[in-house]
Amino acid sequence: MKPIGKSRTRWHNVTMAFDYSPKFETFKDRTLYERLDGEEREVIRTLAFAYRFTFQEFRQVAEVARDLSLWGQGGLAKWYEARGARAEARGREGGGRGAATKKRLLRDLQSHLAELRRRPVGYSLEGATTPVQRAHKPIVTERSDKKIFGMCPVASEKTVCCNLHTIDAVENCVFGCSYCSVQTFYRDNIVFDADFARKLDELLIEPGRFYHIGTGQASDALAWGNRGGILDALCRFAAQHPDVLLEFKTKSDNVRYFIDNEAPPNVVCSWSLNTPVVIANEEHFTADLDRRIGAARAVADRGMKVAFHFHPMVDYKGWDREYPQVASMLMDSFRPEEVAFVSFGSITLIKPVIHKVRQLGNPTRILQADLVPDPHGKLTYPDAVKIRLFRTMREAFAGWHDQVFMYLCMEKASIWRESFGYVYDSNSQFESDFGRRTMAKLSA
Repeated sequence: MKPIGKSRTRWHNVTMAFDYSPKFETFKDRTLYERLDGEEREVIRTLAFAYRFTFQEFRQVAEVARDLSLWGQGGLAKWYEARGARAEARGREGGGRGAATKKRLLRDLQSHLAELRRRPVGYSLEGATTPVQRAHKPIVTERSDKKIFGMCPVASEKTVCCNLHTIDAVENCVFGCSYCSVQTFYRDNIVFDADFARKLDELLIEPGRFYHIGTGQASDALAWGNRGGILDALCRFAAQHPDVLLEFKTKSDNVRYFIDNEAPPNVVCSWSLNTPVVIANEEHFTADLDRRIGAARAVADRGMKVAFHFHPMVDYKGWDREYPQVASMLMDSFRPEEVAFVSFGSITLIKPVIHKVRQLGNPTRILQADLVPDPHGKLTYPDAVKIRLFRTMREAFAGWHDQVFMYLCMEKASIWRESFGYVYDSNSQFESDFGRRTMAKLSA
């Protein structure tokens, strides 16, 4: 920080004719500035006064400072000492003053970020060096007129979709996965619907029509057990509608209800899986991989069908070795006739999630990636990265290809072709094939 310190008097004199203070006070309250540590704030403050940052420049530099900290890549102060001061010096040596030097400085900062994004992300199996604090979320039971049944929030004709329906039994989640969109949808409370059982009984389900219904979209499906009688109500619903495939998707190992109770044959328990290193670094407070697989094994031993979702797959150093290892664990632990389906998907982030990640300030490497817009405007990996991820995992499950239904979630037709070698002509065709193959297995 010495270059900044030596220059502060000169910069102060330059800016006396233009009082930047009112703008600075406004900008800092509208950005991540106050969430940064003292040294990072001092760098931004000094540079902002020296170069009279616009609001957008101020916001971008504050976000870069936050990202560098979250990624464990030093911080803005460290970057300035190593590179920023030299960029300023080059600007002045080239005759640059004011705006020209600022432009060079900001360009160098963005180049530094781009360079980090091009590097393979390296994780430690021990997880984040800074402990992640579990947020306190009061649990409440409320009456409301909210509907509990609808389409999957990402269902679209722009991607190849299975036409999943959802039932929201609980709003908000007890886990702390860094990439999860649930953290942006609801208040800080975890909300149980006091009228859930009644609303479930009143749903209009077309007789004879296949429905794939998931309960793990608004919260983890099994983390709560049978609190409030939600599993009792859902299993009664499944028994009343035998053409429904009712899926409980979880990252927990809380399967006591299904050990103690007989579930209808059209109920599937599914696990969202990841590699141990991703779980340790990005899926906070969830069950580890061994506990998830152990819980699935316990449910399968009760005669229930299970399923697995590798979603989101994360691109990091060692993924091409560690994801296939998880596939091998599953094939060693389960017979293909016990597994209803396996799906694959990648990191997909809505802008509010990115904002929330930066606000929370928990260590994460999820944003340290070259992310591009998907067909819905969300940020995700480039096609070439996804194809490598999905093709590798499909090949890892080669022994199950003819016996277990496998699919991609929320992906374009072109990625299906490159990863799986085929694609459905329509979402309805995908839904029909999914229903035919999985329901046949559930009734076997």
